Amino acid sequence: MSDIILWGFDGSTYVRTVKMVLAEKGVTQIKQMQLNVLKGDPKTPEHLERHPFGKVPVLDHDGMRILETTAIARYLNEVLPGKSLIPLTPKDRARMDMIVGIIDSYGYGALVGGVAAYHLFPDFVGGKNEAMRKDGLENGRKVIEFAMKTKGSSPFIAGELSLADLYLAPIVFYVSLTPDKEALFEIDGFADWWTKMQALRSYKDTQPNLG
Repeated sequence: MSDIILWGFDGSTYVRTVKMVLAEKGVTQIKQMQLNVLKGDPKTPEHLERHPFGKVPVLDHDGMRILETTAIARYLNEVLPGKSLIPLTPKDRARMDMIVGIIDSYGYGALVGGVAAYHLFPDFVGGKNEAMRKDGLENGRKVIEFAMKTKGSSPFIAGELSLADLYLAPIVFYVSLTPDKEALFEIDGFADWWTKMQALRSYKDTQPNLG
């Protein structure tokens, strides 16, 4: 297989999602180019050539450059051998796509930008903002509640393990480090799902070094 080059630092939840996809597919040998968002690395002219909006992750593979986590994850799922992380049935694919879309549109900003940033890296978002934290708690809980409602009695959000789970888990990890975790985690079905996610080898092997 052609070399895989991944641009982005391990502290990014979206970079971790891609690394979890790779791990689930059994790929451990990649070239990762560290770009620290907190230090402004993605805004350098060099990276703006890779991604016009200065975001991570960016993936280079087989002569192609791919931007945006959803495109990267779906591409890797198709080109790499192993069990698919995209459900086989239309209804389960819709479950997955709903949660991925909700996380992108509402969940990341609420849970990372509103809650996690307040406690863990406030300087990155302009200081502690109680209004942002309050909105983050309110909307973040809605996102987790809807994800668990979508999961229902299934072991994972869209039946079997899918991209939806790999999107949510890295975000939940940061929330789990904050005093607000109880307010967000006391949701029916969440504890069992979170236990399953933390037990995955792909989750353990992609734990970011926050030291």
